[in-house]
Amino acid sequence: MTEKRFKNIVWTALGLVYLVIFAGAVVRMTGSGMGCPDWPKCFGYLIPPTQRAQLDWKPQHEYKEGEVIIVNESLRVAKQDFTSSDAYNETYWSPYTKHDYALFNPYHTWIEFINRLLGVLAGLATLAVFVGSLLRGRKQPKLLILSTLVLLGMAFQAWLGKTVVDSNLMPAKITLHMGMALILIALLILILQSVQTGQKRPVSIQTFRTLIGMALVLSLIQIGMGTQVRQFIDLQMHDFPQLPHRWLENAPAKFYIHRSFSLLVMGTHLGIWWMLWKNKIKFRAFGLVLSCIGLEIFSGALMYYFDFPFSTQPIHLLLATLMFGGQFYLLTLPNPSTQI
Repeated sequence: MTEKRFKNIVWTALGLVYLVIFAGAVVRMTGSGMGCPDWPKCFGYLIPPTQRAQLDWKPQHEYKEGEVIIVNESLRVAKQDFTSSDAYNETYWSPYTKHDYALFNPYHTWIEFINRLLGVLAGLATLAVFVGSLLRGRKQPKLLILSTLVLLGMAFQAWLGKTVVDSNLMPAKITLHMGMALILIALLILILQSVQTGQKRPVSIQTFRTLIGMALVLSLIQIGMGTQVRQFIDLQMHDFPQLPHRWLENAPAKFYIHRSFSLLVMGTHLGIWWMLWKNKIKFRAFGLVLSCIGLEIFSGALMYYFDFPFSTQPIHLLLATLMFGGQFYLLTLPNPSTQI
């Protein structure tokens, strides 16, 4: 496989991972996380239902093993393939025991289902990266190691998604799910760096690497605080679903630290930009990172001052992950000695 084709596959996988992150943020914003209460199917179907009536028990109906219905506001799962009689018979059904959530909202169901479809596409893309690395394995064995880690990481991420659903959206597991997404981004960037040719870096790269490493640590602290603030917002959204102006009532101190910490992150990056400008060094990727930080602060201000306008939450999260990806890319630039 040619280097260009392999890089295109890696870029596709990276783009799909970012798309899944954005879709996951939309799921959280709309409260659609339990739109599909089981996993990997959705109400026992490969293609989820569109109407509540599809989940009612029906007489003289052919049911497949694993198919789900809602009885007395609880989920029931078919134990085997069978055709129902004229009366409901509990012996053919077992209760769904992983949680007690049994609501159907077609809007939430299809948002979550699309999120899962994107996850499948991202998984297939990482599989393609692994296959591509096998074809290049003799030339670059490091690629095989990294792509294997990506493939295993994606499988672990899918399992984490299952545990998130089974736990009825436990906040700690959602945060872990997000952390694993950042690890996948980092691994895919390392793969891209491994196949770059002809790259050059400035003589002062070690100073730059130290500074960007410090900036990355600050950003990870900021992202960590942001996930905890988001957990608080999720609880507020549940208590006041139609009152976004109340979501930041009694906000914890961590929210105010998170808000102020963004200025430290921006200040650090502006300092790095000044150093690069003074030395006439141009990194396009750093310009993108700086833009992401500025837009991140702007979207945060929109949420705070304008009561969470639609889509600002997923955009805020996407910008944070793009910032992380850009920083990690710069931190892992290859080794030659002159300016890019």
